[in-house]
Amino acid sequence: MSSRDNILQNIRHNQPSSKELPAVPSFRAKSSPDLRKLFTAALKELTGEVVTEPPPDFGKFLKKRFPNAKTFCSVVPEHAGNSKPEDFARWSDASSIDVTIVRSPLGVAETGSVLLSEEEFLVNTIGFLAHDIVILLDPADIVENIHDAYLHPHFRDKAYSLLMSGPSGSADIGGVTVHPAQGVMTLTVIFWPRTERQ
Repeated sequence: MSSRDNILQNIRHNQPSSKELPAVPSFRAKSSPDLRKLFTAALKELTGEVVTEPPPDFGKFLKKRFPNAKTFCSVVPEHAGNSKPEDFARWSDASSIDVTIVRSPLGVAETGSVLLSEEEFLVNTIGFLAHDIVILLDPADIVENIHDAYLHPHFRDKAYSLLMSGPSGSADIGGVTVHPAQGVMTLTVIFWPRTERQ
């Protein structure tokens, strides 16, 4: 038997007995905080922006907000856009997207983050190679903290899930914060209730 096999066999035969993982305590505030307000403040710290109501004319809102944008890649029924994720056969093709519009199933008040997975993106690179991203979020889907966020089924059921805040920043050089450091130039979250809940 080789040394390697001997070591692996010893490891296999000397495992500690299994035990239940400890229960994770609740880290929620004793009072009921205003999750919309906390989320908005946290995202603002990261140079993101929250729009608190759905715009009456979404197409007009997008054109005004992104006047130079030509390619709007939409994954939501609220706006058709002029392209879909399936239009980008190669992952690198998504770099031609000006604005990606997607819906998140969860927001985190503590960090101003939104949860996204391959289910929302369809093509993962549309969320990172686009110049700007607009994320629709039902305020009822905001949880208080990261501990609550990790209970979402996406973290068990999806091959790819992430909590996105942003746009990204860096203060590595000279201690001066630069936005964006990589990824999208702007991140806008619109509080937009899901149709089935209205």
